[in-house]
This record gives sequence, C-alpha cells and structure tokens, in this order.
Amino acid sequence: MLRRAVWADQFYPAQTALLDQQLEKCLTAEGPEKIAKPIGCVVPHAGYVYSGPIAGAAYARLELPDRFIILCPNHTGLGSPLAAMLDGEWQTPLGNARIDSTLARRLERRCHLLSDDARAHAEEHSLEVQLPFLQKLRPGLQFVPIAVGTESFEALEMLGHAMAKAIQESPRPVLIVASSDMNHFENDERTRQKDRRAIDQVLALAPRSLYDTVRREHISMCGYCPAVAMLIAALDLGARQAELVRYGTSAEVSGDFNRVVGYAGMVVW
Repeated sequence: MLRRAVWADQFYPAQTALLDQQLEKCLTAEGPEKIAKPIGCVVPHAGYVYSGPIAGAAYARLELPDRFIILCPNHTGLGSPLAAMLDGEWQTPLGNARIDSTLARRLERRCHLLSDDARAHAEEHSLEVQLPFLQKLRPGLQFVPIAVGTESFEALEMLGHAMAKAIQESPRPVLIVASSDMNHFENDERTRQKDRRAIDQVLALAPRSLYDTVRREHISMCGYCPAVAMLIAALDLGARQAELVRYGTSAEVSGDFNRVVGYAGMVVW
C-alpha cells in the first residue's frame, strides 16, 4: 500500500529541490556535539516556515539510527484509537519511505490495542511532515507509523511498554519520535508560561506528571499523548536525561503575539 503525500505544497514544498533547500536551512545543530544512542524526541509538526527550524534543530542534535517509531496525534478522529500501518510505503517529494513490517508486527504482538488501520493516517499531517527530515538525514530509513487517538493513560502505558519491548528485541537501534505542537491560540506570554509547565515534565522524564499537568492546566499540546507514551518507553529503555534543544512560538514568524502556537524540540537519551 502506498500512502501518498497529502500535505506537500501546504506544510512543506512539493518540489524536491525546494524541499531540499528548506531542509538544509532547518537542519542546524545547536549543541557542541551530537547525542549518541538517543531514545526519543518530541518535535513539532506545523508548516516548515513556522516550526521547521525547531524540528530540524532537534533532529540535528542526534546521531540518528535508520529505524524509527513515529507517534502522532490523530487530528481527524478517523480510524482506531491506536492505529498503525504494518506494511507499505509513504510517499514524499524525496521518494518513498518504507514501513518496517518486522518491527511493526513485533509491536502489534506486544500491544493488543494496536490496530492495522490506514484510515487514521490518510489525511493526518503530523506524521507526514516528519518524514522529509528523516529522509534527508537517513536515506533508506524504515519506520512504524502510529496515530494516537486515545487519551487513556492505561492505553498509553500499554503502548509505551510494548514499544520498549519491541525495541529491545530489535537487532537495530530504533528512535521513538513523538510529533507534537505545544499550546495553541492564546497570547504569546500565556502560551510560553503554559508550555514551560509541560516542557518541565518532559525534561524530568515524568510521563504521568506530563499527562496530569497538560489536563489540569488546560495546555492544548496536541501530541501530549504520543509524548507520554514515548517517555514511558524511554524509561523502560534506561533513559536518564532530556534536553530542550529549541523553543519558539509562531509569533516569531507571523508577528501576531495575540494568537500563537508554541513549538518545542526536545530529546531524550
């Protein structure tokens, strides 16, 4: 099955040369050296003009493997609560990225809540926009796409533990990518305050506290559930550190400080 590039020319350039140029500008390392053996990351998924440099900085901070589990929120509401694709390829202007069927099926066996359901991915942008970054840095990558449409902490726990077990069984290193923007559509000052509360929980490697903080403080972090599942898996895999690589809001591009979206690039190892 081929999942076609739905959001090319909207969130990112559809022309290969222009996309490559934009990725080059976004992929700027901000640390003194790359982090070896990363376990997970949180990266934004808005249009590249807004969040591309923040996502790029996070990816550029890491020595990336060539296998990924990419978790995204389910903005459309289509499909199953935990929806993967077990076979096929995803199209982007840089070529097709293949699903790691072996890893996907290993994960499906570990998590009975996970369904093979392409409907959840058909119109979803938040995973698609990650692939060109990874293709640029790791040509020939393979990945497992998972759309998270549940807010059940128990389901996120099951998914997180299952990902850790599947990665431990994998002969190749795997990075877990949680695709998420931060707070939405409040003013810049308020958004930065709310985002800091959520970011602090990620940096503390505290999945339950992140879950509770986002819900209690009404932080409209659209991918907090993917981030929670990633952190649960990361702890099982021995994570000890996390870093905020870069943060910003849409106001830095648009000039509108009254209604913004926050973006954070965070890495876990």
